Amino acid sequence: DCSKNTRYPILGATIQRRGGVARHDAVAWGYARAADAAGVDLLQQTEVTGFRKQDGVVIGVETNKGFIGAKRVGVVTAGNSGHMAKLAGFRLPIESHPLQALVSEPIKPVIDSVIMSNAVHGYISQSDKGDLVIGAGIDGYVGYGQRGSYPTIEHTLQAIVEMFPVLSRVRMNRQWGGIVDTTPDACPVISKTPVKNLFFNCGWGTGGFKAAPGSGHVFAASLAKGEMHPLAKPFAMDRFHTGALIDEHGAAAVAH
Repeated sequence: DCSKNTRYPILGATIQRRGGVARHDAVAWGYARAADAAGVDLLQQTEVTGFRKQDGVVIGVETNKGFIGAKRVGVVTAGNSGHMAKLAGFRLPIESHPLQALVSEPIKPVIDSVIMSNAVHGYISQSDKGDLVIGAGIDGYVGYGQRGSYPTIEHTLQAIVEMFPVLSRVRMNRQWGGIVDTTPDACPVISKTPVKNLFFNCGWGTGGFKAAPGSGHVFAASLAKGEMHPLAKPFAMDRFHTGALIDEHGAAAVAH
């Protein structure tokens, strides 16, 4: 309904016909199986406790299960990137916030795409099982707690009901939260660090999952050669000192 009498008159919109929805766990396990087949050791339930350095050069990672030596170290820890940087002895220009999502009870198919509205600040899609997957923006406070806050849940569901009043009687099944890392210009950090041979890929905020294939390729190439890939150079962490920020906040299509 594009008439002027709608609840929210349409002023403009974007559509990506090649876009889609991927199940996060399935993608993660797919990457894990491929890495395992290539000979990569995946150590689960292993906490990083520090970095071992020699003359300002990283030579490995300290964990709760022992030391792992390495010529180069890549850190891709999303919301905990600031903590990892602190262990390495420097500070990142990053804030960590909780990000919540909810799923409803299963219902018959009613939505066949992902719908996001910046006017009311919410997004919704429907899974193959029939439950509605709902989310919005980050919690306003900074922290590492993964429970989230009730005001954000209320605001999110208000937004969904504003867009689709018919969903007001659908019950929510469960809610969860994760930690996302945000930068002042809403763009990532793919960069060398003050510690030689220590590289960080972080600051993706709420858009990290969809960026994994592209940024992973660029980051792997940077680690292999010890120099930043040409596509990654604009995302160096020193841009926050030089003032060469990336002016794409409005075009990023992220909820932070």
